[in-house]
Amino acid sequence: MKTSPRRPRWTTLAATGTLLAALTAGATAPASAAAPAAAASNTAASKLSPLDAAALRQAIAGLPNADVTGALVRITGSAGRWSGTSGSADLATGRPVPADARFRIGSVSKVFTATVALQLAAEGHLELDGTVQQYLPGLLPDGYPDVTVGQLLNHTSGLPAGGGTEIWGDGSNQWFVDHRLHGATPAEVVADGLTYPKEFQPGTAQEYNGLNTFLLGMIIERVTGQTFDHEVQTRIARPLGLHHTYAPEATDPRLPGPHAHGYLTVTAPDGSTRQVDVSEQSPWPWAEGGMISTAPELDRFMTALFGGRLLPPAQQELLFTVPDVPNHRNRNCPGEHACYSMGLMSATLPGGIVVWGKTGSRPGYTSGMFGTRDNSRHVVYSINPTGLTGAESPYIHRIAEAAFAPGTSA
Repeated sequence: MKTSPRRPRWTTLAATGTLLAALTAGATAPASAAAPAAAASNTAASKLSPLDAAALRQAIAGLPNADVTGALVRITGSAGRWSGTSGSADLATGRPVPADARFRIGSVSKVFTATVALQLAAEGHLELDGTVQQYLPGLLPDGYPDVTVGQLLNHTSGLPAGGGTEIWGDGSNQWFVDHRLHGATPAEVVADGLTYPKEFQPGTAQEYNGLNTFLLGMIIERVTGQTFDHEVQTRIARPLGLHHTYAPEATDPRLPGPHAHGYLTVTAPDGSTRQVDVSEQSPWPWAEGGMISTAPELDRFMTALFGGRLLPPAQQELLFTVPDVPNHRNRNCPGEHACYSMGLMSATLPGGIVVWGKTGSRPGYTSGMFGTRDNSRHVVYSINPTGLTGAESPYIHRIAEAAFAPGTSA
């Protein structure tokens, strides 16, 4: 069996917790049960500072530059609102980034997948204690330990975290530019992943791993007899009026409607560099990371989800419950404890403010949505980095500091 290399940073299976890392400098890990975190978040409005528009404008100022071409931020909630954009949506024309821009949301897609799975569990169409072996017989190797749907949801499955270069590439800008219209089916992704060893016994630790969500998408399609996007549309997008939120077909590389172009910088043999437009790319990450949306629609989704409009109480509580297991090689979680629930990531910030949400990344696009459970403050952002060096991190750090600054009474 192969050794298990880490997947390239730009793949959605590699966690993109830049906002959480910024937020949790000096923060503490979440409680192992939902109650303490929920209690803290219920008073979030009283702990937050009023929004500082000047600080938020400065957080995304100075674009475009060689590392980041554009950014948009949307902040809403009962404790204040602000929105802004910076940079260029099109380097050829200088057109500004539109506030309603469509963008590739990467692993934020996982929250939609988790919500559909929890709805199906509430309706009795699948069981959280049911196994991959039960719903997708023959997929895991003979003798593989049972992996439950719940373990897929909260990343305690222990499934392999490796991936071959044929699918994931070498992590370079040039590789992606050359292969951006290529992809793999969910079955091919899973088959490739299973050639690597499992990380740990199921249920004993937590490691963020997109292979879990590919399997969840396959289970959703198996138990419903419908496509993943059909379930997203009928259960979430249409009821909430999300007209621009969807999972494209694998053969559709377009990013239609108003959008900021995504670029990657590549280096020629003579040492010169150029920026290649990668806005059109295969959406093959699918239920794991292939969806498209907008900041207003992600905000509306988060408001409905946190407000209990999409899940019954029992499943809603699972969305805000972090398992009591250790963190296994998961750089997104502060400290040694797990930080993912069945669909979200969480942290307790300085001042006692608890935030929940998800980050996402596809080449040319880094995004995230985070908020307090009481809906007093939500942040949705999309940034357009031109490389894999994390050059967008300072912008996200400033957004985080300005958006979730504790008040003087915290």
